[in-house]
Amino acid sequence: MNRFFKKVYEYINPSVNPDLAPAFDEWQKHIPTLWLLGKTGAGKSTVIQAITGSSQVEIGNGFQPCTRTASLYQYPADNPLVSFLDTRGLAEASYDPAEDIAICSGKSHALIVVMKAEEPEQSSVLDALKAIKRSGKIKHLLVVHTAVNSLSDEQERQRAITYNHQRVMEVWGVKESTWQQEIVDDGLNPYHPIIVDFIPDEQQLIGLERLNTVLAETLPMLSLLSNKQAHSNREEQNFERLRKEVLWYAGAAGASDAIPAIGLFTVPAIQGKMLHSLANQYGVEWNKKDYAEFISMLGSGFLLQYISKLSVNQLVKFIPAYGQTVGSATAAAMSFSSSYAIGRAAAMYLYHRSKGETVSKELLKTTYQQAFKSVKKVAEQQVNQNKADKKGQA
Repeated sequence: MNRFFKKVYEYINPSVNPDLAPAFDEWQKHIPTLWLLGKTGAGKSTVIQAITGSSQVEIGNGFQPCTRTASLYQYPADNPLVSFLDTRGLAEASYDPAEDIAICSGKSHALIVVMKAEEPEQSSVLDALKAIKRSGKIKHLLVVHTAVNSLSDEQERQRAITYNHQRVMEVWGVKESTWQQEIVDDGLNPYHPIIVDFIPDEQQLIGLERLNTVLAETLPMLSLLSNKQAHSNREEQNFERLRKEVLWYAGAAGASDAIPAIGLFTVPAIQGKMLHSLANQYGVEWNKKDYAEFISMLGSGFLLQYISKLSVNQLVKFIPAYGQTVGSATAAAMSFSSSYAIGRAAAMYLYHRSKGETVSKELLKTTYQQAFKSVKKVAEQQVNQNKADKKGQA
């Protein structure tokens, strides 16, 4: 068994590091892109701040020009899980959204129209929206109404929101009877108005919960990004700081495993890179003994199941038609889920090791299983969303 562990250790820690750039590039092609369309001062930065929890200063400094008419903000900056596309120059008569549409094409994405309730003049936004609708390449639409508290009269406020919202829905081809329903199919209706406003005195943003819920239903990956749970101990608090990094590695593993013949080499290498990155965060250095102990604590059958599933998933991808659809999707979702679960369990193991403490085998195994289960459904939804988006661009 020691020889077996040694072989696996060398597999995940190769003497010559494989080129993982293509795998990471593939993942970057699939991270959700939220396109914010709205006039200057409509509150787009406030919406981004609400979704990410980042400060307005950080957001303002993070935008980078990517086309002649738009800038891109990636979050987190180092290992991004979501991109925000902010359109400039809407008021210019020559604005052409073609380049901005291309940025979002082929990805899981949503177009978020941001409108101030007190501003009925939205012709530049509606003109751009018409061109986007004609392209047929952007499927998901959300409409966020901001600065609603600037209208003190409740009836006036509702009229203003309805007026702006109705014009957007008319352009998008959504019937009034459809967008007026708040709940459809036991879920929040994405076409129903989303109302967001910042209350300075209370340092509170109203409408944040609904915005996050609708976004999570529209783009599954965002449910993991905004999933802030209560922490019962210091170890869980510490992992929360690293969770986005683990999700990024998991996404890279899943994206690369959707490609035939690639995942067999890239997935273990990405997972190995993640384990070393986590170890650095805890001031711990992996060795063969530590690695063997960590793997053995996950269960006697973990390694055999891991290798057999990884190998079978690669072979299935070569089956004509089925392999490029169901096979690749299954492999991608499995690699995403297992990578996240390994990262979560490793973080717990490394935390206690850095403190000179031991962690029980039962707790580590349970942590792995719970982490796998917590992202499996989202991983499957995200993979299916990527497939649907690619099909729509064909």
